[in-house]
Amino acid sequence: MEATIDVKEQKTKKISAKEYLKDWVPYRIKRYWAYAIATIIALVMPWITIGGNHLFLLSFDQKKLHLAGVAFDMQELYLMPFLLMLLFLGIFAVTAVGGRAWCGWACPQTIFRVIYRDGIETKLLGLRKRIKNKQKDPDMSKSENKVKYAIAILLWSILAFIAAADFMWFFVPPEDFFTYLQNPSEHMTLVGMLVGIALFIIVDVVFIKEDFCIYICPYSRVQSVLYDDDTIMAVYDPIRGGEIYDGHGNERHKQFNKQKELLSVEPSAECTTCESCVTVCPTHIDIRKGLQLECINCLECVDACTTVMGALGKPSLVQWSSEKETLRHEGKTNYFRGKVIAYFTVLALVLVALFMMGSKKEHMLLDINNSPRLYKTLEKGVVQNDYIFMFANTDSKPHTYFFEIVGNDKIKIKRPTAPFKIGAGQKKKKVVVFETKEVLVNNDRKDTPIPVKIRAFAVDDKEKIVIDREAVFMYPRIDLLKK
Repeated sequence: MEATIDVKEQKTKKISAKEYLKDWVPYRIKRYWAYAIATIIALVMPWITIGGNHLFLLSFDQKKLHLAGVAFDMQELYLMPFLLMLLFLGIFAVTAVGGRAWCGWACPQTIFRVIYRDGIETKLLGLRKRIKNKQKDPDMSKSENKVKYAIAILLWSILAFIAAADFMWFFVPPEDFFTYLQNPSEHMTLVGMLVGIALFIIVDVVFIKEDFCIYICPYSRVQSVLYDDDTIMAVYDPIRGGEIYDGHGNERHKQFNKQKELLSVEPSAECTTCESCVTVCPTHIDIRKGLQLECINCLECVDACTTVMGALGKPSLVQWSSEKETLRHEGKTNYFRGKVIAYFTVLALVLVALFMMGSKKEHMLLDINNSPRLYKTLEKGVVQNDYIFMFANTDSKPHTYFFEIVGNDKIKIKRPTAPFKIGAGQKKKKVVVFETKEVLVNNDRKDTPIPVKIRAFAVDDKEKIVIDREAVFMYPRIDLLKK
């Protein structure tokens, strides 16, 4: 919990360091909990099944989408646009409210770097002396550190393969994934993707580091058009702390004896120029310059300044707040502004539409195609049309299917003559023949297409599994009928 004190009151009100920091929990610890929750969700979700279907799975192998325990066939991927809209609108909404909160609190790149840098290099192997100093790389001139560095890469490589496998489980279900790995020579594409993703994670985390966030990730460029004065982010208070940089990003004060120079220009400046907010920054920026694309909202600078200023009994000069509230002191942050309300309203509408569309899942699919031969004429004026019916059982259990012609008792089903069974998730092609012995159209100039409504259903569950399809019965010119 952070104490907030009015700027004017700060000059007269004194708070002991012990009292100020007694209830304070560093954002770093809160982030660790967020990382743990995100990691557990990512690892556990692929294993959760409801009625034999996964919570989320986009299987290119099975050509299915599993969503909330419901399996959708490829013909039902009209749901994908809704999922993509949820993704992008969610990013826009979160960025408008909390800046790059995703980057600092849930992005796999950030989580991987914290595990490798803070966990393996610093805590486990002692390559880095302090978590709070992210600017200084390990001294690789020592042979002992070279061995530790190799061990760190080896340990991370193991975790990288686990992360790569976890990523693939959202596209290849775990039960199939491990079965395929038992015969790697028959599934080289799977093995190649697993190794390729793992190698990318290793190179990214060990060698590219936060340069990925700064130079490669497009999100930092997108955020600049989504921010406004009420977007909360890590913000330095120049009114209390003093202006460290001019409008062009140039330091106003000399490197030598910074505090003395700063006080000579701004006697009321509270910034001690300790550089704690700079040395702790993983993307190597100085938050006192103002909003920068490289900032990932990890709030390490807020923790650092809170520790330093808290020891003086003062609130942090760097706050997780908005420019309106902290930079210009123009009032409280408005969280419920028009843009945010609009984002979340559209998000809610898309979510409702997704559930409505998902609730209309068809447990049977049917595609009807006419054969190349339009019709066949037999003796006594009998006319036949051939069709190819492609049935797909999208349910989780086998069913027995048949179909009927609705609203036209002059056209009969010649073939097939009996219902047929299709297993769960299976498809079956049927050659279907419709026949009529009656004169449907007395036209001696051209063939006539006659609309036919077909109702297909599961014999064992007709109330639940039933669909209607339209087809065309071609009736020939009357003079072509054989007598």
